[in-house]
Amino acid sequence: MLKEMLTVVLLSSGTIEFNEAKIHADRDEATLHAPFSSNLVESQGKVAGPAFAACIPSPPPSSLPSFTIVFVLDSAGKAQKTWLKGDSQFATCVRDKFAVATFFIPPKAPFYSSFDFKFKP
Repeated sequence: MLKEMLTVVLLSSGTIEFNEAKIHADRDEATLHAPFSSNLVESQGKVAGPAFAACIPSPPPSSLPSFTIVFVLDSAGKAQKTWLKGDSQFATCVRDKFAVATFFIPPKAPFYSSFDFKFKP
């Protein structure tokens, strides 16, 4: 309980940086068991598909830059804050779509998660 309260305080003060948020995401995701893990992956796909379609440059490039988005969810699965590692316009656009999305209903809140994208031709 104290750890969750501290996380809420840190979130509201904006003091968590990308690396710390990613550690939280890796830890929270590691605690997931079925069906939560499947629900998380499915919900990320439902957000990423339209985000990529909306954000990809036209004409489509031959490759896309790698990036990682970390986000924290509330008890309804709504993204409350995001962090981005990657500075391309494409990554920023996708992060902006994640920032207003609703994902799966997590087993606890706040719940940190991350989305890693690496282009493989």
